[in-house]
Amino acid sequence: MAKIRLTKNELKKQKDSLKMYKRYLPTLMLKKQQLQGEIRITDTRLKELLIELKQLDESFKEWIAVFGETGVFTSDILKVTGIRKGSGNIAGVAIPTFDGADFVIAHYDLMSTPLWIDKAVECMKKALLLKLEADVVQEQKRLLDLELRTTTQRVNLFEKIKIPEARDNIKKIQVYLGDQQTAAVVRGKIAKSAFEKAGK
Repeated sequence: MAKIRLTKNELKKQKDSLKMYKRYLPTLMLKKQQLQGEIRITDTRLKELLIELKQLDESFKEWIAVFGETGVFTSDILKVTGIRKGSGNIAGVAIPTFDGADFVIAHYDLMSTPLWIDKAVECMKKALLLKLEADVVQEQKRLLDLELRTTTQRVNLFEKIKIPEARDNIKKIQVYLGDQQTAAVVRGKIAKSAFEKAGK
């Protein structure tokens, strides 16, 4: 802790600092609560996406064997050409939002390919969309967690260090200034008494 000057100016400075810390602390605490709520929402959404992706995976397993029947269904039949992201703001944190994705489906002959190809392409598209959205939600969570950590550190700094420190400093300065004032009154009385004795 830095050494403080025991002056009236320093007392005013410490009182102003204490007032500022007390004014900002509720805002920081509110931001912390808001971030915690948003992180819970993000966690829930991420779990929903992963459950949906797992269920889709399970449904794939029922008819995945047919993929190998012909050489028609290859990994390049469906390609992601772009991911559309927006931006949002939660409690002052800029976060990405998932607005969709663009796909290119390779041309295949409808007459010579099995009927299940269309369904397989749609299922793959849905799985890719879920995975891409999960990635964006994961990034949202990471950014919110980072901001929550910073906000929590600030709340703790104000609550546990700055406010008690300012109160202690104010108390020290007030005690010192009170002692100085008392000493000045005593010196004044002694001087007056000495002056009166000298005058007799």
